[in-house]
Amino acid sequence: MNNASFLTTKSRTRLVQRLGFTGLACAPLLLGGCSVFSPIPEPRGSLIEKTDYAQLVPGTSTRFDVLDSLGSPTAHATFDDNTWIYVSMITSPTPLGFPTVDKQQVVVLNFDNSGVLRKMDTLNRKDSIRVGMVGPTTPTPGTKTSVIQELLGNVGRYNPMSNMSSTFGGSQGPLGNQGTGNGGAGNTLP
Repeated sequence: MNNASFLTTKSRTRLVQRLGFTGLACAPLLLGGCSVFSPIPEPRGSLIEKTDYAQLVPGTSTRFDVLDSLGSPTAHATFDDNTWIYVSMITSPTPLGFPTVDKQQVVVLNFDNSGVLRKMDTLNRKDSIRVGMVGPTTPTPGTKTSVIQELLGNVGRYNPMSNMSSTFGGSQGPLGNQGTGNGGAGNTLP
């Protein structure tokens, strides 16, 4: 057997082995885009379908009928106990971020004081309003000082009596060793 052909055959087998290991190492990256690894949708809120609230009839259905078909509401209106809100949402997790909303539905039911359903509204995701998040710090007005405020900020804070060592007006306050009034003697009990 020729020495040159032996080296090429040996180098070929090493090359095939390296390509095989590289293929095995890259297989998870290639499979990462498959639907097998897609995020699993997560239902949130009151999971209600159209068939659940389609049987409710404004003017005849009562709160008990609503509780029987839809269950307890997700929320009540803040200042009106006669408004019930059912929120249903299906989200998908996203890496290093907020979950994305795939499907969203809100059912708002208004009752009169006797407990009869008067109005029913359904809102979808297109009816929602996007609320942006505020930055990492809360802005507070008045915390930034201008050059003029820094220059004039100490005006009126100068106390000429602060350097005097008098018992009636010195650098020590009312809780110090020397109090104000009575020469620092204070009141004594018998």
